[in-house]
Amino acid sequence: MSVGSARTPGGAALAALLARSADGDAAAFRQFYDLTSAKLFGVIARILPERGEAEDVLQEVYVTVWRKAAEFDPARASPITWTATIARNRAIDRLRARGSRPSAPLAEAAEVADTRPGADTLVSNQQDAARVQSALGLLDPRHADAIRACYFDGLTYETLALRENVPVGTLKSWVRRGLVKMRHALEAAA
Repeated sequence: MSVGSARTPGGAALAALLARSADGDAAAFRQFYDLTSAKLFGVIARILPERGEAEDVLQEVYVTVWRKAAEFDPARASPITWTATIARNRAIDRLRARGSRPSAPLAEAAEVADTRPGADTLVSNQQDAARVQSALGLLDPRHADAIRACYFDGLTYETLALRENVPVGTLKSWVRRGLVKMRHALEAAA
């Protein structure tokens, strides 16, 4: 749907078009749209400045007006006030629905700081991880598994001791001895 002219006729003419629309007169509804869409688009665009989004909401508004035309009461409000209220409420609903999504123009994207680590940091982290894995490979497999389970998987000594069917003190010794051997291996490699 395109946005119609900025001129709107009096309330009586619009009310008559709404009444005919309520009876299913598509031509009357099209005329109502042509006479009011510019005004309603302006209401929506003040709330939703992105044109495409405002046009989507405008279309939703006219679907609502078509379905609820029979509910319009000229004693309570003018046709333009009634439809403008629907438009305003739909635009606010859309604004709320998108929540905290950023809505800054694309041109401002270059000014947004990237907080992710740089490529050099990622490479360094990968190298560190490779050295740790290499040092773990030098350990007795049970000791290496205990260190992985405690430090990488977050298992407690108690949980791991039950899983390995050893006393907690034994498991702690495996981890302590394994960490000492790893430290020496890492220092030697540096």
